[in-house]
Amino acid sequence: MLLLDLVYLLVLLVMSPWLVWRSVVTGRYRRELAAKLLGRVSITNPQRKPVAWFHAVSVGEVNLLGTLVPAFRKRHPEYLIVVSSTTDTGLAEARRRFADLSVVAFPFDFSWAVGSALDTVKPSVVVLTESELWPNFLTAARRRQIPVIIVNARMSPRSFARLQQFAGFARRMLFAKITRFAVQEQEYAERFAQLGLPQSKLIVTGSIKYDGASSGAPDRSRGLANSLGLVRPQEGESGRHGEWEKSKNNSVVLSPPLLVSPSPLLVLLAGSTHTPEESLILAAFTRLRERFPTLRLILVPRHPDRFEEVAGLVQASGLPFVRRSAIREPLTEMPAIVLLDTVGELGAAWGLADVGFTGGSLDGKRGGQSMIEPAGYGVPCVFGPHVWNFRDAARRLVDVGGAIMLKDATALEPELAKLLADTELRERMGTAARELVYRQQGATVRTLDAIDAILPATALTRAA
Repeated sequence: MLLLDLVYLLVLLVMSPWLVWRSVVTGRYRRELAAKLLGRVSITNPQRKPVAWFHAVSVGEVNLLGTLVPAFRKRHPEYLIVVSSTTDTGLAEARRRFADLSVVAFPFDFSWAVGSALDTVKPSVVVLTESELWPNFLTAARRRQIPVIIVNARMSPRSFARLQQFAGFARRMLFAKITRFAVQEQEYAERFAQLGLPQSKLIVTGSIKYDGASSGAPDRSRGLANSLGLVRPQEGESGRHGEWEKSKNNSVVLSPPLLVSPSPLLVLLAGSTHTPEESLILAAFTRLRERFPTLRLILVPRHPDRFEEVAGLVQASGLPFVRRSAIREPLTEMPAIVLLDTVGELGAAWGLADVGFTGGSLDGKRGGQSMIEPAGYGVPCVFGPHVWNFRDAARRLVDVGGAIMLKDATALEPELAKLLADTELRERMGTAARELVYRQQGATVRTLDAIDAILPATALTRAA
């Protein structure tokens, strides 16, 4: 642990000029430094309940906990829940979602910081989401005999290739200190096994993101529609894409689409975009509006620290636009472009979309963002070929006809035009996407079972 502390300090020293500059420019890295650097976190547990610590790196993982944590609380009301996140935006979203829980900043991986945080929280179990593995934290948890489980775990081809070069180190410093891996797909489980993990530590549960994508938050979609200038929905309507209903024979069908409004507008949503996708989307949108005058664009950059940059790109397009953060009263009419420069509203926005694009998929660097959430809303989506972070979900959606994978950026405009021009195609793809999401659900229950399997020894002791 001392050697790692020295390495971390050296890296911090080398990067400090850049970190200071980023802090001044973006405001990042300033908040809750005592918690992050020293592990000074605070929770309230007057009844000395056993504690379950759930950690999410940023907003995407916090959204995943929005499904898992309520299910755990329902199954285990005897537990106190603590939620942590690494990023400022993740903490803000966690505090919004879990207002009645203790939400703390996850400590930097210095031995003194993680030790202090663990001694304060005193968890009976630690639940980490997807891929947040820090050696000092895992070592400190193991010394305290705290079981750690990775849920919704995945292993991208790139991560696998890198870890293969240091498989022995990864096993000793990371994997050996984790009690259980609840893995999204069998393919990921096989990669973990090839790195030396015993099968006893691996369980395939599926992706929790399917469970959280089945109809979103219709009330929030209605509120956003009203704010953006779409006509207020009629009483009883729930969004543009209908809801699941059970027929007499207990089969599940999608009810007919219910528009948020009788407005003739077509809404294209580009979600979780990265450089240079905003420029590509804006260029395609400008040309598509010549064919589809009622077309509107909701643009949602992935990272908040790029909101200003993207606002400049939108302004340079010359089209009427508004920033979501600037809307104080409901708009009377939706402008050509809405820049959704807020955190936590992407899910509600998918409920307004007729066609979608999921970002991080065109430049070959990021491996794509989730296309599961729009599929849950019945939104036919396109995305680029670089989707290794969600390879299985992308493949399944394409196979059932619920999404379109572009061969490259040149296919963006013609494929969007095809969808915008064909209402029946959009409805058929949207239904296929939602049916797929429904069939894949159930990972939350399987994940809870995996957590339960490592609880008793420590939970009973702590409770006593």
